[in-house]
Amino acid sequence: MKKCLCSIAAAVVFCLAVPGFAAEKVAPVRMGSGIMTFDTVPGWGYDEQGRSVLGPTHGGVVVDKAGNIYTSARIGVVVFSPDGKVVRRFLGPEYSNIHDMEIREEADGEFIYGARNANAEGIKFNALTGEMILKLPFPKESGLDLKKFAPTAITVAPNGDIILSDGYASNYIFKFDKTGKYLSHFGKKGNGMKEFNTAHGMTLDTRYDPPRLLICDRNHQPKGRLLHYDLDGKFIEEVITGLGMPTSVSIQGDYVSVPDLHGRLVILDKSNTIVAVLGNNEDPKTRVNFNVPQDKWREGIFSGTHGSYWDKEGNLYVQDWNVSGRLMKLVRVK
Repeated sequence: MKKCLCSIAAAVVFCLAVPGFAAEKVAPVRMGSGIMTFDTVPGWGYDEQGRSVLGPTHGGVVVDKAGNIYTSARIGVVVFSPDGKVVRRFLGPEYSNIHDMEIREEADGEFIYGARNANAEGIKFNALTGEMILKLPFPKESGLDLKKFAPTAITVAPNGDIILSDGYASNYIFKFDKTGKYLSHFGKKGNGMKEFNTAHGMTLDTRYDPPRLLICDRNHQPKGRLLHYDLDGKFIEEVITGLGMPTSVSIQGDYVSVPDLHGRLVILDKSNTIVAVLGNNEDPKTRVNFNVPQDKWREGIFSGTHGSYWDKEGNLYVQDWNVSGRLMKLVRVK
């Protein structure tokens, strides 16, 4: 770990990616360690004036089978090519404020599943056309009398069942079948071993057979943690603790990327040991901070790390919770 932190400190170049400064004048920053070493791509995804095209971001990232990158923002979902050019947008009230996304290839195409906390629903839409396929409001069939429903995470089981976490409200996790029919729920708000203190992020942990749910318990005290549950909602184990404020999880092979709102991203191996730390922010004024404008961004330093996703080549795309809309590409060093 000391080697990792030293390499980050040595590599950081305090150049600003702002209008008037060409992207080529900002040096890439190398971060990480061992086989999980990455270089930043300065100016990736910016417009011709050197500005972010996203506006405020508080969402996630996914990559389709063609390699296109989807990220969610207040304005909707913006799709980039691997070289950072916008290829399409899904805008309007149905696509805005998607807090978390998952992408899934199905028999009739690729589909994006989203959790919309501000709009109290889960959604499913066609990744190519944007056609809205399914909406998942609060399931009254559950018998729960909730005052608020604010989903923060969504994932899909191998059989198509949809799992939706009410992370900003009750902390119950709801299970639906692929048609949207309510099946069950589990969990509750609290700070115990089998309780959630903000079940903020979630994905299907395909490192195990059968796969499990990997859940971010973001505000657990004294430190944020990851948990394993089976697909029927039974507690398996506490995976790792001491993570700060883990916001989401993304898996490729044996590795898991875990954005931490404190301005860093940690990578775990199959033994759930931290093998790399990326973008570590040592400035308490700019970490866990939404209001860091683009002219204050520092290359290779994160501020409110919220979403991440791997492409097929092992590169990472990382989104900050940010007023100006920050999405970064990290290229894996071969």
